[in-house]
This record gives sequence, C-alpha cells and structure tokens, in this order.
Amino acid sequence: MAYAGPGRAGSPADPLGGPGSGVLYGGGWRGYGTAVGQLAEVTAAAGVHGFPAALTSFIGRDQAVREVAGLLGEGRLVTVTGPGGAGKTRLAGEAAKQVAVRFADGVWLAELAAVQDADQVAAVVAVAVGVRPQPGVPAAEALAEVLARQQLLLVLDNCEHVIGAVAALSAGLLLACDDVKILATSREPLRMAGEVRYRLGPLALPGPDDAVEGSEAVALFADRARRADGQFALDADSGPVVARLVARLDGMPLAIELAAARVEALGVAQLLDRLDDRFELLNAGDRLAAGRQRSLAATVEWSYRLLGQREQRVFRGVSVFPGPFTLEAAEAVAGPGAGPAVLRLVDCSLLSPPRPGPDGRSRYAMLETLRAYGDRMAAEAGEHGGAAKALARWAAGVAEEAAAGLQTSTAEVAAARRLDGEDAAMRKVLAWAADHDPAVALRLAVALAPWWNLRGRLTAQYPVLRRAAGSAAAGSGGWCAAQLWLGHAAIASADITAALGHFTAVCEAVGDQVPSRALADALCGRSAVCRELGRNADAAEDGRRSLALSRELGYPAGQAQACRMLGLAAYYAGDLDGAVRLARQAGQIPGDIPGWIARACRSLLALVLAEEGDLAGAERACAEGLAQAREAGDLRNQMRLEGHLADLEVRADRIGDAAAHLNEILRIAVRAGSWLDLLDQLDFCGFWCAASGRHAEAITVWAAYAALLRHKGHADPPAFAGRRTAPLREARHVLGPARARAAQDRGAAMSLATAAEYALLLVAPGPAAAPDPGLLSARERELVTLVAQGCTNAQIAAELYISVRTVGSHLDRIRDKTGCRRRADLTRLALAAGLA
Repeated sequence: MAYAGPGRAGSPADPLGGPGSGVLYGGGWRGYGTAVGQLAEVTAAAGVHGFPAALTSFIGRDQAVREVAGLLGEGRLVTVTGPGGAGKTRLAGEAAKQVAVRFADGVWLAELAAVQDADQVAAVVAVAVGVRPQPGVPAAEALAEVLARQQLLLVLDNCEHVIGAVAALSAGLLLACDDVKILATSREPLRMAGEVRYRLGPLALPGPDDAVEGSEAVALFADRARRADGQFALDADSGPVVARLVARLDGMPLAIELAAARVEALGVAQLLDRLDDRFELLNAGDRLAAGRQRSLAATVEWSYRLLGQREQRVFRGVSVFPGPFTLEAAEAVAGPGAGPAVLRLVDCSLLSPPRPGPDGRSRYAMLETLRAYGDRMAAEAGEHGGAAKALARWAAGVAEEAAAGLQTSTAEVAAARRLDGEDAAMRKVLAWAADHDPAVALRLAVALAPWWNLRGRLTAQYPVLRRAAGSAAAGSGGWCAAQLWLGHAAIASADITAALGHFTAVCEAVGDQVPSRALADALCGRSAVCRELGRNADAAEDGRRSLALSRELGYPAGQAQACRMLGLAAYYAGDLDGAVRLARQAGQIPGDIPGWIARACRSLLALVLAEEGDLAGAERACAEGLAQAREAGDLRNQMRLEGHLADLEVRADRIGDAAAHLNEILRIAVRAGSWLDLLDQLDFCGFWCAASGRHAEAITVWAAYAALLRHKGHADPPAFAGRRTAPLREARHVLGPARARAAQDRGAAMSLATAAEYALLLVAPGPAAAPDPGLLSARERELVTLVAQGCTNAQIAAELYISVRTVGSHLDRIRDKTGCRRRADLTRLALAAGLA
C-alpha cells in the first residue's frame, strides 16, 4: 500500500474529488437566465446532478421541452442555441429532468460560464462529474476513460466563449464513450459532425385576435410582476399594455423579467414609455449585435441607465466576480460604500437575492448576460485593470486566512467550506495572476494547496504550482512551500522520481545550518519517498531528523508527521511494537495540528492496532477518524479509514458490514476515476472473498491486484503480503490446481476497470437479479465479452469485421433482452457469466 501524499497511511493514491467539487453552481435559478449560485447539489429528481432548485415557476416552453427531449432520443449531441437571456439554461434543465430516466448514470451539469481559459474546459467538466485529472494525463483523456463505462447525459452550459474547446472535447467524448450523450447550450452552434441544433426563439406573443392571457410572454410577465407587486392584476386595462410591452421586448424571458421587476415603481404604462425611449437611444448609438440581441441589450442598457452613478459603478465593479459573492467581497472590490448599492441592485433584479453558500455565508449572483454587460461597461470606463487587481488582493487575503484555518483542527471545516464557496473566484484570479502578477499567483497557489489536498484535487493543480514556483527565487519561503506541495502531488500520482526531486531540492536549498519548518517537512516527504523505493533505513533516518528539527522548532504538526513516518517505517520493517508506539505518539502531540494530519495519524493507529490484534481499539480509531473526515469533506482520509474499517469487519467476521463499506468505497473510486487508490480496495476485497468462502473469487481478485501492482510499479507491503499466504494456500487447496490456475489467469488478465467492476459485482448488496446470459446468441455473447474487455464500439467493429452501426444495433438488442443499460452493467453480466 503505497504512500500517496500528505497524510498517507496505506493507500497508493488520492481518491478523486466527487461530484460537487469544481465550478458547478447550485443557487436558485432566477427565472429563465443563466444559472449561477452555490456549489452543485443533487436535486430531488433521481439521477439529476448539479441542477439548482428553481426559485420561480417554469412558464411556457412546454413544446420546446418536448422537442429537445425528442432530439436527445435521436441524436447524441444536441445544441440549444439562442441569444443571451433566451432561457437556454432553464430549458436544458427541464429537458434533462424529463429524459433522466433514460440514463442509468443520470444527468450531470457542467457550468462553463466561469471558465476563463479554454484550455481548462476539460478539467472543469472533469471536476463537475467527479473525475480529477492526473499529472501527465490530459484531462480530456482521463474524463473519457471514466465516462466510457457510463451511460449518462452530460449538459454543458454556456459554451459560447470557449466554443472551440467544447467542440473538441465533445468530439473526443462522443468517439470514446459510446453511451454518453451531450446537451449543450450556447449562443452559437458547435459546428461539428453529428450535431443536432435547436434554435430557441422568443416566447409566444399574443396575436391580433388572440386572448392576451393565453400568451406565454404575457403569462411570464404577469407572474413575475405579481412577485414584484402583490397588487398587480392582468385585466382589461393592463392586458393590452402588457401585450405591447412584451412584444417590444421580443418575447425574451430575461428582458421580460427585468421589466416586470419595475412594475411597482413605474407601473406598466410608464414601463412601456421608457422602454420605447431606451430602444431608440440604443438603436442610435452603440449596439452589441444584430437581431434579438439588440433588443436584449436595449433592456439591459435601460435597466443600467436607471441606476444612479454610484450604483452603476458598483454594478460594473461586482461584474468582475465570475460567480456568487458575499457583501464583504463586493465592498472589498467595488469600494467600502458598495453595500447599499448592492441591495439596490437586488431590488432592480440586476443581482439575485442572497442565498446561503456551502459555508453558510449569503452570496449574491449576477446573471451571465448582465455580467457580460457590466464587464463591457467597466472596459469602457477604463476600470478593468483596477477591478482585476482588487479582486486579486481580496482573493489572496481570503485564501491565506483560510489556509491558516486549515492548519488547525478546530477551524478546518469552516476554512475549507469558505474556499468551497469562493472556488470560481479563486480560479479566475489564479489564471489572471499567472499572466499579470506572478507574486500573487504564488501566494494564492500556496495558500490553496492545503484545500486542494483536502478535496483530493492537489495532483490536478501540479502544473499551476509548478508555474508559480518557477517565478520565485529558489530557497525563498514561497518557493519552498510550492516545492513541498509539488512533492506531495507527485507522490499522489505515483511519480516517485519527481517527488524525490522536489523534496531534495528543498533540503539542498535551505540546508541544515538554520533549523526551519520547510526542512522538517521536506525530510518527512523524502522519508515517504524512500519507503516507497524500498530504502526503509533511509526513510527512518529522514524521519528521525525531521522529528528532531520539529521538536527544536516547537512545530507540533511536523512532530506528528515525523512520528507517523517513523511509525510507517517501523511497520514496513516488521517492528509492530515500535509502529504502535509511534502511532500513539503521533496522535498525542500537543497543539492544534491540521485536521488531515490528525486523521492520517488515526488511520495509521487503526492499521497497526489491527495487525497487533487490538480490533476494538482499531475500530474506535477508525470510527472517530471517519466521522471527522466526513465532516471535513476529506475524501482522501475518508476512503483510507473506511478501507481499514472494512478490513476490521472482515477480521471480526462481519461479512455483510464489510461488503457495505467496500461497496461504498469502490463506487466512489470508480465514479471519480481514482484508479490507483482502487488497488488497496481490491486487496481488501480479496480478504473479504476469502473470509466469505469465495475461494475462486479471492484468487482472481488477488491475481488482478498483484498484476496491477507490478504494472503500476508499487511495492506490496510485507504485512499484507504475509496475511494473504494462508487464505491463498487454503483457496488453492479447496479448488485444486486446475481451477486455481483458471482463477489466477482470469484475474491476471483483467484491466483495472474490469477488476473494479468485478469487485463491485462481488460486494453488491443483496442477491442481485442477474440477467440470464442464455438469452443471448453466440454473437451477442461475443459482443458482451468485448465490452467487458473495455473495447469501444469502433474497436468491436474492427475486431468482428462489422460496421459501428451494426455494433450499436446489436448492443441495443442486448440491452433490451437483459436490461443492462450501461457498459458497466454489460461488464458485470460478462463477469457473472464467466465471459470475462
């Protein structure tokens, strides 16, 4: 069980971040505009992920929803196009909910509005669906590897500013992932082969002979006007005026909502009069674009011009935020007196009402169309540079304050959730600072690294840290901190050579003439690397040096980490008594040390207590650490501790409980694409199979584990290798040479993805109603076998000398016969039938 970064105690790699990390937004939708808000949350609708709860009713568009849903049944890529404010996001959400039942792995939303760099599109989509890219592996490839085994609908929202990158990513995913469909929203089509375009026009307007109240546009205005003014009524007097008003607004939902928000202050007749004046003003002056976009621009321009100068300045200032922001943030960026203006902007529907974020702080949001307009006005006013610098100063301050909290156990949860709420802003500032202010980029990257580590995103940020470190003087404080986190990221991605280089560089740069925390941390990291390389004596020596330095400096976190490294070195050397003593010592260091270090120490204690035979003590350590990890959102330690807990259940002969834990861990790992961390769980699954009398399955799982360990270059911990000896001997004895060899060969031939599905099949809760493979023809069984081997439709077609279309038709019939909708289900069918 290899070291995988800071806090490692027996897992070869970080678990990846799950759905919800990244730049998905879950604040309530304000009408029909672009959805922004808090971090993504799963809606009440089963299988629909990342779509925020609607704050207002969905009016009109019923036919459009049915048509888009129908197109998704016919094609694999549907793009909803239309001008900003047309309601593309809301329509996509309603259509996605309607078709969610068709997709075994549900519908997932990736919000791209906040993405500033087209090169980050694949990484942002990966985070949205819970796949964290690994250094050296392009994010698009990592995403395709995971989604190739899923059947889902991916909704890519607000693509127009990164249209080329979205088109390239979509083409790659559709080619590699046969059971993935994509629904995109954009102001322009992707313009790629296979794309089905759906142009979203205005809401239906009342005709000359139509009843006013039957119009979609009028119904929307009336609903929103009643929300703004409880006394508003659509009657014989107001009806015709409203009909003319919505016609002047071209039936555009955002324009209608902005107008309706002013009903209480101006009344319908004045609204119509002022709107007419503003349209004429815009037509005679600067324009954004042709057609309906001019009408929408006129509405936004009109709303903006109704503001006072101070409110206009604040509107321009807060448009720099790429996502939701607090009142304090607005005042830091737009000026100390911004508070009253922000409240006024809410009243004018230029900002959405505040909604609580993941940290409990109330945050305001601006529709993307309005943000783009504010950005344009700021550029005309010459305020771009100042706003960017102000945002960077604020972001660096927030990140450093949160980083200080993350260095403690008491403030860790609050600090991490604060950064969860500011994720979009931190991304934007990092991208800006890398080009304009390297010093701020380094400060921000170093401050965010502990949070990335906690959320399982550290390895994906390796390039960011490396670029930031490259701008700093070797040996400086920021450079050392960046090198240390680079080393931990490299270990987590199994790049031991790079990790050794980073830690050694710090040791050489700071030297040992003057004791420093950086040197103590670098020695700890190098101890972990040496242990992975089999140099246990060197690992112990570096651990001892780190412990001595940390004691001299009065550095509790360093002492705890050094004791933990020494405990692991003792464990690997077979000194169980020494490992237990050091694990206890690591957990008893006085001081408020970082929570992830404390939980990693508990993980080590659980591991060595179990090996010593103190199962009750190990279970207490596991349960306490696991509860803390879940509260803190520490995915890395959560998976590690739950894995130990599953092992304890096996030792205590609680086979059902162990299976439940393994099932949860495996599903998280597979969903996130955490393939390296999955190795540990395969080992635990082998022990579970042996304990439950499934001898052939135990040999198969352990054979897959051993083959994959060799392939990945990881060493097998001696203690666990020794534990396998007896159950493997018994399994071979029970099965006999021929059956044992068959089980061995079966596991050794498995890919990691197939081994994962096999393990999930074994630990699935309850007696699964397995489809009858006897229903399949010989050719269909052949196709199922190839799917289980990880082949795409194109690869199957090449193997069997048939067309890709024929492969798809065969698989559709197989799904109809067996009910297996996903490729993962077909893999399990093949495994259950012994076809793989």
